Amino acid sequence: MTPRRGFLSSAVCAAGLAGCTSANPRLYTIAPVAGAARGGGPRVVALRQIGLPRYLDRSQIVRSSENYRLDIEANDWWGEPLGAMIARILEEELSDRLPGTSIFSDTGAIAEDAEATIELNIQRLDADAAGMIVLAAQAAVVFTKARASSRTRAVRFTAKPPSPDVQGEVAAISVLVGQLADTIAAMLRR
Repeated sequence: MTPRRGFLSSAVCAAGLAGCTSANPRLYTIAPVAGAARGGGPRVVALRQIGLPRYLDRSQIVRSSENYRLDIEANDWWGEPLGAMIARILEEELSDRLPGTSIFSDTGAIAEDAEATIELNIQRLDADAAGMIVLAAQAAVVFTKARASSRTRAVRFTAKPPSPDVQGEVAAISVLVGQLADTIAAMLRR
């Protein structure tokens, strides 16, 4: 092989490898949404680990699960595991909506005797065929102290993204998680 051919071969190989690498992913996070603050909640509430369907339990953001296929953005990722992020945002939003109530995640370092426990299964969190973001979930509040009862509710919320891109989807998801926090706060109130 001539030196020129060897150089060209190496250059083509290097260019091919460079094409295989991807840019750093764009990372996104759900933002807390303000809600009405009202008292009447238990003193201490535990938020259990959130259940997610496997199709959502990934780094990449799922745009839609319509028409028998998943539309996933290869380079648009969640900044942390989705279940942990939703739990973190719900803790903050519920603390704001229920002054005097301490919300602790059962996966956190603080363990206190809770008067109520929140259990949550997310069933869907992506766009439907019309482009609306859908949050479908099952929520349960189990009271462990004097009231020894539970409340359960299935919810389905939709929101129109402010823009058709991933950032618009994440903004709509933030609004929907805020609506979920409103619902759970109402379930916790006496």
